[in-house]
Amino acid sequence: MDGMLSQEEINALLGGMTATESQTPADDGNDGNSGDELHLLTDVEKDAVGEISNISMGTAATTLATLVNDVVDITTPKVSYATLNEVASSYEKPCVFIYISYIEGLDGGNILILKEDDVKIIADLMMGGDGTNISGDISDLHLSAIGEAMNQMMGSASTSLSSMLNKKVDITPPVATRYDVNIDELSDDMKSLSDDTLVKVSFKMKIGELINSEIMQMFPASFAREMYEGFKAVTENALTSEDSGQAEVASPQVSAPQAPAPAPQPQMSAPQTNMMNNAYAQPMDAGLQQPMGVQPAQFQQFAQMSPIMGPENIDLIMDVPLEVTVELGRASRSIKEILDFSPGTIIELNKLAGEPVDVLVNGKLIAKGEVVVIEESFGIRVTEILNKQ
Repeated sequence: MDGMLSQEEINALLGGMTATESQTPADDGNDGNSGDELHLLTDVEKDAVGEISNISMGTAATTLATLVNDVVDITTPKVSYATLNEVASSYEKPCVFIYISYIEGLDGGNILILKEDDVKIIADLMMGGDGTNISGDISDLHLSAIGEAMNQMMGSASTSLSSMLNKKVDITPPVATRYDVNIDELSDDMKSLSDDTLVKVSFKMKIGELINSEIMQMFPASFAREMYEGFKAVTENALTSEDSGQAEVASPQVSAPQAPAPAPQPQMSAPQTNMMNNAYAQPMDAGLQQPMGVQPAQFQQFAQMSPIMGPENIDLIMDVPLEVTVELGRASRSIKEILDFSPGTIIELNKLAGEPVDVLVNGKLIAKGEVVVIEESFGIRVTEILNKQ
């Protein structure tokens, strides 16, 4: 034997302690995990991690829908445990592993796993295709496209995490790797986690009629617990602030002093808000109301600025440098067309030959002109000022 205690021996040593007392949640049976496996998170932590992933990945799905120009649906996540080796051996191959490292707000990283065809479809949609051009093996172009998609998706998810944890969360650009046979094909960051039992969050992702499959997000238990602790602290602070705010509102009603009167009057002990509402009503007894001095508000008259002060003020900013840009023309191209660029490619602009070019100052169009040559440099002769002010 390997010297590890069986579940029966552990139960005997615990002497009948309940799962709540030992802070170990009951087995959920996911992924064939047996009851003798060490559970990394409590039930409360698992539920919180599932909810956090649900919200953040929902935001990421919205971003992906914009990139592929199609409807993206992600189901409620399912949280379980597995090692990277177990997932790699059981997942349909070839597939793509994507590693995301957090550089601010959270310590660690997580891994996303997608099927090969799903990656090809997403890449094809991003490049303007219809999602059906998925023949051949995964290329660097596919990995680059899915890396950019995940960069924007996880960037949106990080923004969502920032709101939930009330602190800035930032990531490095994701690293996408094709996995086929050997775990050594993965990056060093992923290989370092290959033998660890990780928290696995599984989603069903559907993109239009093209994709309906499972994607997985895996991260260490320490990373999951850090998210939970941050979420818990923000929630507790919000509840404390809410209780404090309610106490401040209730305080004047309890301690509001009564106005002096010849005889006690019940209406004099009403909350201040009722006194303000009753101020517009006709008084029942003028002798019971305290005199209030009311006078019109008086405001200081502002002297108008003399026009001769303008040049004096503008002299203060005469030395401020501004960026002058001359725009020859513009063109719009798809990612697919840009990737086909090569030396000799001609790009047609939206300006006609001989048409005046635009002169911009700090990005604002102010004039038009014509291109001239001054010795060995280009120059612009201004022909029209669009706004003389």
